[in-house]
Amino acid sequence: MGYVRIVNETSPEARGEAAPGRIVLLTTSHRVAPGLLSWPAWQALRAADAVLCADGAHPQLPYLREAGIAVAETSPTAQELVDACAGGRTVVVVATGEGEPALTDGLARLAGSGRVAMPELELLPASYDLPGARLLDLVQVMDRIRAECPWSSRQTHEGLAKYGIEEAYELVEAIEAGDRAELREELGDVLLQVVFHSRIAEEDPDAPFSVDDVAGGIVAKLIHRHPHVFGDEEAETPEDVKEHWLRTKAEEKRRTSVTDGVPLGQPGLALAAKLASRTRTAGLDVPLPQGDGIGYELLALAVRAEAAGTDPEAALRAAARAYRDAIRAAEGLPA
Repeated sequence: MGYVRIVNETSPEARGEAAPGRIVLLTTSHRVAPGLLSWPAWQALRAADAVLCADGAHPQLPYLREAGIAVAETSPTAQELVDACAGGRTVVVVATGEGEPALTDGLARLAGSGRVAMPELELLPASYDLPGARLLDLVQVMDRIRAECPWSSRQTHEGLAKYGIEEAYELVEAIEAGDRAELREELGDVLLQVVFHSRIAEEDPDAPFSVDDVAGGIVAKLIHRHPHVFGDEEAETPEDVKEHWLRTKAEEKRRTSVTDGVPLGQPGLALAAKLASRTRTAGLDVPLPQGDGIGYELLALAVRAEAAGTDPEAALRAAARAYRDAIRAAEGLPA
């Protein structure tokens, strides 16, 4: 992608004189496999008069040396680094951690003094994070927490189940409230549940699986259920897509009843709407059970809402929020 070039306005180069060398600060991402460096990075490494690295365990070092790059394991001060560039030499520093802030701060102080002829300083990203790379950080953090935290190390799928429900409801609340910051946070909490359960599953003695197995499974499912994207089928409308999805899902599950797979533990209105959706999609004409009591009335309302394209759970929550606001207003409190 290139580099950021910093030239001091009082440097010899700015005054039209020969620049006293060049420092290239080479930064890499620990989320990318070592050795996968950009072409500008390899050019800078091969053209350098010296390559330095303060961390002898830096993951890039074996690959650099295998490629014939001589790397000195040393941690120079800012002044020593400037001196090493004397005579127009180029020194590449393979950065560690957060990009050698102590070294760059020292170089900034030298440049600010106006008493030192400063080399050019190039900040050259040698590798970049791919989309989703921070998920690797989450997996690593979860590994450590599972191993070292007294609470997390004792958790089970069963013990965490209630948190999955709570986090899902909090996510829905953030969506309905339209709070973008809250939405991002709640998505993270839901993602944590996935990674946490996957980490616990690795320890199962009989049927272990990892977060990679979880991700691989959903990738395969998405590809299979989107033949209009990854295959030869065509879909022009959302209805066509839904038809593909339902057909491939039915082939996968091989269910004997349209009610199979409907979780009975979900909230009542959602359960009623789901059963109504399954029945309508299957083209079944099933009369509603008749009975006395509010339950049957709510069932009829939920089925009617589903047929009209309304989520009865969301509708009831919206009405309940309005009722809550009315109660607070009656108490003289802000909504």
